[in-house]
Amino acid sequence: MNGTEKVVEHLKMTQAIINRLANNCVLVKGWSMTIILAVMVLITKHEIQSPYFVPAFLILPIWILDGYFLRQERLFRQVYDEIRAQSDTDFKMDILKHKKRPKCSWLSAICSFPLVIFYIVEIVFIISVFAII
Repeated sequence: MNGTEKVVEHLKMTQAIINRLANNCVLVKGWSMTIILAVMVLITKHEIQSPYFVPAFLILPIWILDGYFLRQERLFRQVYDEIRAQSDTDFKMDILKHKKRPKCSWLSAICSFPLVIFYIVEIVFIISVFAII
C-alpha cells in the first residue's frame, strides 16, 4: 500500500468517526424531546408531584452531552483536515493538539448557534405548555 492509499484509508476511518459523532448528536436531540415530553405528561397527569420547572432542568445535562459530541466532532474534523494535507500517514488520530483551538472548546460547542436555538426552543415550549395548563 503506497502513501496515497494509506491517506485515503485514514480519511475513510476518520470520516466514519465524524459520521458516528454526528449521528450521536441527532440521537441525543431525539431522546431529549422524548424524555422531556414523557416527564411533562407525567407531571400534567399528576402521577408524580413535581414542580413544573423540572423538565427545563433535565435539558441542561442533555445539552452538555450534545455539546460534548459536537466538540468531539469538531476535533475530528481538525484531524481530518490535518490528514488531508499529508502525503503518507501513520494512522494516528491525535485530537489533543487541537483542543486549544477556539472552535474546539467545550464552551464553544455548547454555545454554538444550532444547539442554543434547539434547546431554547425546547425550554420555551415547556414554559408555554405549562403556562397554558
